Amino acid sequence: MSRTAEEQANLDLVMGLFSDVLNPMDSGAVDRFIAADYIQHNQSVEPGREPLKAFLDMIREQTPEAVHDVKRAFVDGDHVTVHYHVRRWPGDLGWAVIDIFRIEHGRIVEHWDVMQDVIEGGPNPNSPF
Repeated sequence: MSRTAEEQANLDLVMGLFSDVLNPMDSGAVDRFIAADYIQHNQSVEPGREPLKAFLDMIREQTPEAVHDVKRAFVDGDHVTVHYHVRRWPGDLGWAVIDIFRIEHGRIVEHWDVMQDVIEGGPNPNSPF
């Protein structure tokens, strides 16, 4: 299945968010990716760009070695979905995360996410990735 030019641009925008903002936890780069009237659905973070910057700064201070290891990404029109592994420090089992982003006019305008702990053992031998 081929992507439209708009879909490719949307996917590139979100992957740039991961490389330039989320992995380095660089709140200074947020404005390049996130719209001023950003709608946040993560109930731990207030809506808007400035609360997102403050959240990133807090996370960077608490877990400076955190990584966001993207496993797969999908684009459908103005939505991009990313499945990735967050590890807060070396040796951390971390979280399996799925983010859904909605893009308008070259900026992320809306975000949803779901997370689950990565565990060892348990009844299911399949990895969440």
